[in-house]
Amino acid sequence: MAKKSPLGKGLGALIDTTKYEKKPVEEAVSTGAVAEIDIKDIEINPFQPREDFNEETLKELAASIKEHGIIQPVTVRKLKNGKFQLISGERRFRASKEIGLKKIIAFVRDADDNAMLEMALIENIQREDLNAIEIAVSYRRLIEECNLTQDKLADRVGKKRTTVANYLRLLKLPAEIQSGIQNKLITQGHAKALITIEDEKKQVNAYEKIISEQLSVRETEKLIREINFPVKKENKKTTKNKLPDEYVSFKKDLSEIFKSGINIKRNNAGRGSISIAFTSDEEFRKIKELLSSIKK
Repeated sequence: MAKKSPLGKGLGALIDTTKYEKKPVEEAVSTGAVAEIDIKDIEINPFQPREDFNEETLKELAASIKEHGIIQPVTVRKLKNGKFQLISGERRFRASKEIGLKKIIAFVRDADDNAMLEMALIENIQREDLNAIEIAVSYRRLIEECNLTQDKLADRVGKKRTTVANYLRLLKLPAEIQSGIQNKLITQGHAKALITIEDEKKQVNAYEKIISEQLSVRETEKLIREINFPVKKENKKTTKNKLPDEYVSFKKDLSEIFKSGINIKRNNAGRGSISIAFTSDEEFRKIKELLSSIKK
């Protein structure tokens, strides 16, 4: 007789559940093993960098747990009051509560607050749906609360220091723009470009233009270059008619001699012309006489 396919035995037939052999809580605490813990005795991790949990995906996870059970245990630490605190696995924890589970399997770890924050961060930054601001806030907390430099933080989370620095710079943006990143109105690429604008009001104006005109990152970079390095439009007429001081002085002298308006035109190559204005035949004759006397 042919062997029955393991697929007919449910998901448990495909998973090595022996590695999750449950032990008494106290033994699990001392050995870091897996124990079955009352959900009511577990508190949420205050160091959790994730702030938003998608309701639809939580319901999908809850349905999966209801059918197949917890495949990957959550991780907790034992508190002095006898309760437990989540280190990682908050989505699984929330989904389990959603379907009314009374107990949940959990790895029990010995961790202080710094370790809690690091473990929660490292677990969460691997998720694609964790937004850039949540990551940036987590990085800042690690630096401030665990006294880490950017270099040490980069080593801990397996990132380049420049990557860590770029995330932290996002927190210098106005709250309106940070909210836009969280709500996926703009990408991190847009935000990275906006950071280069020093004036906050100009940042917000550019941000609103990006959204209203649905600018791409490349178009945004072009917009911000124009903001940061505006091209000064020269007044061609003014430039063209601007005369050196020597010409201006001579024009004044001629005007006094001829008692008339004088116009001097000169291009950048030094070529030009001098014209003398007159308003009557009498003025013309006076100018003519003066020029004739110079000729003599």
